[in-house]
Amino acid sequence: MPPRKRAGNGQGELPGMSSTKEIQDILWKAADKLRGSMDAAQYKEFVLSLVFLKYVSDAFAERRAQIAESLTDIPEQRREAFLDDRDEYVSENVFWVPPTARWKYIADNAASAEGGVGKLLDDGLDEVMKANPSLTGVLVKIFNRDNVDKKRLKELVDLISDARFAGHGDRPAQDVLGEVYEYFLERFARAEGKRAGEFYTPASVVRLLVEVLEPYEGRVYDPCCGSGGMFVQAGKFVTAHAGRDHSHDIAVYGQEANERTWRLAKMNLAIHGMDPKGVGDRWADTFDDDKLPDLKADFVMANPPFNMSDWARKADDKRWRFGTPPQSNANYAWLQHIVSKLGERGSAGVVLSNGSMSSKQSGEGEIRAALVEADLVACMVALPSNLFRTTAIPACLWFLTKDKTPQGAKALADRRGEVLFIDARSLGKMVDRTERILTDEDLAKIADTYHAWRGTKSAKTKRISYQDVPGFCYSARMEEIAKHDHVLTPGRYVGATEVNEDLDSEPVEERIARLTKELFEQLDESVRLDAIVRDQLGRING
Repeated sequence: MPPRKRAGNGQGELPGMSSTKEIQDILWKAADKLRGSMDAAQYKEFVLSLVFLKYVSDAFAERRAQIAESLTDIPEQRREAFLDDRDEYVSENVFWVPPTARWKYIADNAASAEGGVGKLLDDGLDEVMKANPSLTGVLVKIFNRDNVDKKRLKELVDLISDARFAGHGDRPAQDVLGEVYEYFLERFARAEGKRAGEFYTPASVVRLLVEVLEPYEGRVYDPCCGSGGMFVQAGKFVTAHAGRDHSHDIAVYGQEANERTWRLAKMNLAIHGMDPKGVGDRWADTFDDDKLPDLKADFVMANPPFNMSDWARKADDKRWRFGTPPQSNANYAWLQHIVSKLGERGSAGVVLSNGSMSSKQSGEGEIRAALVEADLVACMVALPSNLFRTTAIPACLWFLTKDKTPQGAKALADRRGEVLFIDARSLGKMVDRTERILTDEDLAKIADTYHAWRGTKSAKTKRISYQDVPGFCYSARMEEIAKHDHVLTPGRYVGATEVNEDLDSEPVEERIARLTKELFEQLDESVRLDAIVRDQLGRING
């Protein structure tokens, strides 16, 4: 087929030239129209489903226009057969959209359709799912319900009609919508606050995991995949470093316990040209019902719920090789589950709360020591504050690996018996009063440090070698870590002293004891002051 050009779609509809920013503004206005008429989680799903339907229609129209352009030498009466050849669309990763599900049909009939615009949309979603098995159960038919304001819905359809995902020069509709979808997830995360943690990990944190792990090819797994952001960034990494033709060099596998979030992930993968089947045919709890029991992954990336106490704990689970995690906190359940999924040379990057680096409660210290002594911990990164708008809990990154040897032809540095500690708490920049991001320079500094320590191909290409940097990074031997009672807080090793080190590295039991003592002292002082005030008031009244 010829290269993509701006052209008509063969149906009298010309793609618009809205910029990505204009599209984002249009669609956020659409979301605002529904704000207040339904809960945040529902209206997120509501708007993103509409956006997805608009996208598949635009992408279909774009592909149809390309096919039409290539048929100019074929008699007109024979062109329709080519235009309606489903393989011409599917082979280019374009979903087949039946006539009554195409956006032009929906927009033209929104005001007059029998049963109303809600039924028109639900029917359209149903047709798209029937025509594309990978989308079965993903697009929820929620538009024809009694609680949906049909007048607002019609206005919403009109607004979204102004957004063109196709016709942006050489940029395919998939890329444009991918940006818009990610923008929406971020905006919804900001709007929902704490509740957003289940579906959204800050983009700079996801990028950091990907830049350190360098998932060029192989199986990528996320046991709590949220909306699929880890997979999307992994795909972008491959495209950026190896080209779009290599975007299918990775296969993604994930699991998500929340039904709505699982649907977001399926849509997100589909939008970015990845196989939606990668996140399974149903949502499920990873601990209670592991949908991929035999998977061995080359890369695992995860941002599990911090300090989760309500989890499906089975004391005799074979995944607990290093000790049974406590019911009160699933951090070490996630780490051991992830270790169980790593292939013989697999690596993982995991976001956890800072407490995971030093806690000794309920056997967690023993589990951490066992992980270190098994030489599974490659690198610990202390993150700056305010990266997670959804929680105030300080966070860190665990990088695990099954093989620290030179790995033959890869000629990596032999790092058996060593752990790299990076204190990145001073990095990042505030983008507003409450949110910090890691800049491109910050990401490169951390990733380059790890790659230099490990002796990867990228480090050799950049001609960078590793050395300890006081206050930032330090490579510790296992014996030294044992002397620190297997506490893995980077500040203990790199020499940092000024960035609230005590709060991050102090063992939980010691911190509780200290804070309890301080509280009793304050209570005693309050009693003393209360007695003085009462005495003085008595004298005045006397």
